[in-house]
Amino acid sequence: MALDGRPNTKIVHGEAGYVLEDVPHLTDYIPDLPTYPNPLQDNPAYSVVKQYFVNLDDTVAQKIVVHKSSPRGTHFRRAGPRQKVYFESDEVHACIVTCGGLCPGLNTVIREIVCGLAHMYGVTKILGIQDGYKGFYARNTIPLSPKSVNDIHKRGGTILGSSRGGHDTSKIVDSIQDRGINQVYIIGGDGTQKGASVIFEVIDKSFGFDTAVEEAQRAINAAHVESESVENGIGMVKLMGRYSGFIAMYATLASRDVDCCLIPESPFYLEGKGQELLAEILRSMNQQDASGNKLLLDVGLWLSQKIKDHFTGKGRISINLKYIDPTYMIRAIPANASDNVYCTLLAHSAIHGAMAGYTGFTVGPVNGRHAYIPFHRVTETQNKVVITDRMWARLLSSTNQPSFLSPEDIELAKKEDEPTNQLLDSNNQVDGHHEKSTEDNNCSIQQTSC
Repeated sequence: MALDGRPNTKIVHGEAGYVLEDVPHLTDYIPDLPTYPNPLQDNPAYSVVKQYFVNLDDTVAQKIVVHKSSPRGTHFRRAGPRQKVYFESDEVHACIVTCGGLCPGLNTVIREIVCGLAHMYGVTKILGIQDGYKGFYARNTIPLSPKSVNDIHKRGGTILGSSRGGHDTSKIVDSIQDRGINQVYIIGGDGTQKGASVIFEVIDKSFGFDTAVEEAQRAINAAHVESESVENGIGMVKLMGRYSGFIAMYATLASRDVDCCLIPESPFYLEGKGQELLAEILRSMNQQDASGNKLLLDVGLWLSQKIKDHFTGKGRISINLKYIDPTYMIRAIPANASDNVYCTLLAHSAIHGAMAGYTGFTVGPVNGRHAYIPFHRVTETQNKVVITDRMWARLLSSTNQPSFLSPEDIELAKKEDEPTNQLLDSNNQVDGHHEKSTEDNNCSIQQTSC
C-alpha cells in the first residue's frame, strides 16, 4: 500500500501496470478487529446462489478497452457481500441522510437501505436524519423500519427532507458519537459533499437519470405539439444540467423532434453574443447557494427573449414561442422501473460494503460492475459531455444543427479530450457513453462506518 499525497488514499500496485485505488477499511484504524460469519449464508433467499460471496481480491477495471501493450490500469474494489463481516446485527446503529437537491429515486434508496439492513443482516436500529446535514445537530430524527418505508418508493422527493449547506463537521461528529451511530449512509450529489462530482468520471451513471430523461421527453413532446398547433410556432424547453448537458443530449436523441440542442459544453453564438454574455454577468455577481454552487441566471428566459426580439424587431414576422421549464416536475417524480432496480442494487452494495468493514466510499457501477469508489475521487473535477466524440456527433446528425464550433475550437477540444495514457475507455473515450447524471444533483450513495 502506498500513500499518494492525499489523505486516506490507498494505492496498491501490482504486475503489468495494475493499480488498485482502494477504499479505507476499519482494520486500517483498529487492527485485530473480530469478524463474524455473514448472516446471508443462512438466508434461504440466497441459498441457491452459487458463489454469492465476493472474493476479497476481486476488482473492477476502470477502463476496459486497451491496446495490446497497454498497462492494466486503474481498478476499484468490487462491491458485494463478503463471507466475514465486522458488525454483529445487534451492534449496528445506522443512520440515513439525504442532502442537496431532489432527484427521482431518493425514496427508493432510503427504502432499500432500511429493508436491506433489516432483512439481510437483521439490523433493527436505523435512524432517519431529517432536513439534511443540519438534522444531525438539530436533533431531528425519525426511526425507520421496513414497515414505515414500505410504500415510499411510489412517492417523489425524500421522506427525510433535504437541504443545502449545513455541513458543520464538528457538530455532526459530536451528534454521531452522542447517538452511538456506527454506520452513516449519505444520499445525494454535489450538495451532499463539497466537490462530489468527480466520481462521475468513473461510474457509469447516477440514479434517477433514466427517469429524468423519460420525463424530459414529455416536456419536449408538449413543446412540439404546441409549436405545430399554431402559426409560426416555436417550442423551447429548458432542462436541468447546470454545467453538464447529459439530460438534454439524451432526451434530444430519444425524442427526434428537436431541431437544436444547446448544452453548456458547446459554446453557441447569437448575433455575436451567446452564453458568454451570461458568464460575464455571473462573474460580476459571484453569488452562491448554501452548497457553494454558483447561482446561475435563467438562460432559457434570456434566449427566448432574444429569439422574440430577433423575429419581431424591425417589422419582422410575429411568432408564437412556447417556453417550458419542467425542472421541478422532473426532480419531484418517483423513479421509473429501471431506476428503482438500479437504486436497489446501489443500496445493497453500500450495505454489503459497510458490513464488511469498508468505509469512506461511494458506490456505483464501473463498466457494468458495482464497485467501491474512494472518497478522494469525490474532490476533483466534474464530468461533462465531450463534444468531440460519437454521441455528440449522433445528436448533430439527428437535429441537423450546426456544431457552433470554429475549426480552432474543434482542434482545442480534441487536444483537451485526448487520453493521458495508453488506455482507452469504452465508456468515456471510444463511444461517448459518459456517466450520465441528473443536473447538479448527481446522486450517489456515500457510506461511512464509525
